[in-house]
Amino acid sequence: MTPETSRDTSLPAAPHTFQVDLRGLVDLLSHHLYSSPKVYLRELLQNAVDAITARRADQPDAPAEVRLYADGATLRVEDSGVGLTEQDVHSLLATIGRSSKREGGLESARAGFLGQFGIGLLACFVVADEIRVVSRSARTPDAAPVEWSARDDGSYSVRTLADSARPEPGTTVYLNARPGSAEWLAEDRVLALARDFGSLLPYDVRVGEQRVTDLPAPWDRSYPGPAARRVALARHCEALFGFAPLDSIELDLPVAGVRGVAYVLPSSVSPSQQLSHRVHLKGMLLTERADRLLPDWAFFVRCVLDTDSLRPTASRESLYEDETLAGVREALGGRIREWLTGLAAGDPERLGQFLAVHHLGVKSLARHDDAMLRTMLPWLPFETTDGRVSLEEFARRHPVVHFTRSVEEYRQVAPIASAQGIGVINGGYTYDCELIERLPSVRAGAVVAELDPDTVTAHLDSVDPAEELALSGFLSVARAKLDSLGCDVALRAFHPLTVPALHLDDRAARHEQARSDEEGRADDLWAGILGSLRGGAPRARLVLNHLNPLVRRISSVGDPALAATATEALYGQALLMAQRPLRPADQALLNRAFIGLLEWATHPGDHSEENGR
Repeated sequence: MTPETSRDTSLPAAPHTFQVDLRGLVDLLSHHLYSSPKVYLRELLQNAVDAITARRADQPDAPAEVRLYADGATLRVEDSGVGLTEQDVHSLLATIGRSSKREGGLESARAGFLGQFGIGLLACFVVADEIRVVSRSARTPDAAPVEWSARDDGSYSVRTLADSARPEPGTTVYLNARPGSAEWLAEDRVLALARDFGSLLPYDVRVGEQRVTDLPAPWDRSYPGPAARRVALARHCEALFGFAPLDSIELDLPVAGVRGVAYVLPSSVSPSQQLSHRVHLKGMLLTERADRLLPDWAFFVRCVLDTDSLRPTASRESLYEDETLAGVREALGGRIREWLTGLAAGDPERLGQFLAVHHLGVKSLARHDDAMLRTMLPWLPFETTDGRVSLEEFARRHPVVHFTRSVEEYRQVAPIASAQGIGVINGGYTYDCELIERLPSVRAGAVVAELDPDTVTAHLDSVDPAEELALSGFLSVARAKLDSLGCDVALRAFHPLTVPALHLDDRAARHEQARSDEEGRADDLWAGILGSLRGGAPRARLVLNHLNPLVRRISSVGDPALAATATEALYGQALLMAQRPLRPADQALLNRAFIGLLEWATHPGDHSEENGR
């Protein structure tokens, strides 16, 4: 018989059933699936609300009540829901992983359910060592009430009770606190948790006689006018998040089943900081740490909303990342864009207050959104040599928009550029370079250029040729001294005259310096390769200010050695003014210059004799 025609004639393997260690499963839930024991109360509320929803699918006028009674040792939760038969108890409560929401009898109401994963009462073992359920089915009113009792060792019992044990349809759950968990069943803790989780639930929920639900939601209530609405929402934000917002933004997405509000933070935050948002699912608090609800650029708001479309994860403590969440995220971002556009069009004073705090977030948005850039361009502030003005206003004043890529470069050249009439923008802050470079795409005819040494030098006044010729000996000494550092020397006259020297370079010059430094440290082969890359690479430039008294004094020194040392000191001072990182060679030069000047100051006679020889 060939392999192709052979058959496996052995008997089929006998089936086996998984054995579940319930205590191990409870430990898994409490330490890994759920973030806190408090979720047990959410599960109880969830089951009660879903049971009422299921009953009302068949009996729209059925009562809709949930009552909780706690004393620290026990908790009793009563609902007027659909209830369970004895068969339901065996097939649902005693079978881990099966959900009543998937049973045919309840399928019609499934769209309104909060729970989707069938974990159910199992979470209650996190705080209780015993659970007792007494239930009467609304679908089979003639059936007697049934009691299901379970312990955390996996054992359970079922029995029928007299009609008096549960006269009306619904379910009552009894919990007995496990050692060390009594605090979770205390009345004040139960009330606080019930209000946190269930304030937006659609039914009448109470702890004792104290009402839990608070409907309609603050964003759905009617107010006398916009001002009263703003005040009421600000109070809600303070109670919920602990801050008074700059403003509130309505979030209404009927197609996605999302309603809520975004509160604008009163102080700036880092763009990298992930703010958490509160999300309710069909009225039940799902999470207060949703961090992927909004686009990354919208880091200046905190949201609270209710939804019936977003999917929860298995623990029901966060949102499942899928296409629906991505669509809602984009739509919520659109609402925030509309709010910004509305401020720009009709309330510039409030927009100014907002941008004074959160311009970074708007700049982040404008980088990727031409429409938003056009809208915000007249308002976004930039640091410039004309003061703090918008990019639009700066472009109207200057035919060429010059900018620097770092704050250090800007601080170095801004006083000189301003004195010479060169307009410069500081592009060293987050997002600014990208926005400046995108200016031509939204403003026809705009010319943008990075400020380079040649541009600055070209705007500085030349020195009279006769005077420069008279200083040629000093300039030769200075150029020879700085040549090994990859730096040229130029003499110009510029304001402010308090600046003795200006160190200018660009990215290409800094790249050449780094290449040269690496060449000096490399072996022969690698040094040869790096040397072949030298070509006509640009060099840094030390521009000496002929109007500065110190430069005039140094340039008149007759001693070449002293002139060289003084040039090194000027170079070091210019580097420090530019706030550039000092290379080892630069640090050695500064030390050498200071020591040399000290020697000249303390032993002038010795040097005079040496000069005489």
